[in-house]
Amino acid sequence: MSDLHGDGVTFRQATVDDIPALVALYDGAARWMQRNGIDQWKPGQKSADHFLLRMKEGEVWLAHAGGAAPVGGWEVWWDDEPAWGPQPPVAGYIHRLMTDRTTAPPNLGRAMLTRAEHRIAATGRTLSRLDCVSTNPRLRAYYESAGYTVTGEQPLKDGGGGSRYAVTLLEKRLVS
Repeated sequence: MSDLHGDGVTFRQATVDDIPALVALYDGAARWMQRNGIDQWKPGQKSADHFLLRMKEGEVWLAHAGGAAPVGGWEVWWDDEPAWGPQPPVAGYIHRLMTDRTTAPPNLGRAMLTRAEHRIAATGRTLSRLDCVSTNPRLRAYYESAGYTVTGEQPLKDGGGGSRYAVTLLEKRLVS
């Protein structure tokens, strides 16, 4: 585990044993979105199989803040053709930045985003990329305030299971 900011929050790569906690984090974040009128994630939408696949094809990370249960998590992918199309291997792609709104310390989302960027830079890649659903301007503003720049739109991203939706594409140049 590593403590990025000296504030007691530690980060570690998730293992198969963490999959139930990841599903719970996702479902909790989805329920929070629904309660706050954000039409994006749905409880039950990401199963254990989803997180197992993400572990095999990329990386899944957890944040802890003193307790046994994680207070946040995210995914790092090494390609993202559904949103970005075929790309040279110059970027890492951050997905599913999620926090437990009842136990996470303030600013955990930004700390996790920074940790993900550090991980991407450590592989020699120079860009961090992400996308957010185009109908969520608050999330877009959050990423822009973290130094991300809008580079385009993908009007029909394939979200799997037959769902298609518009996303805003954002990227940030990383300093090594």
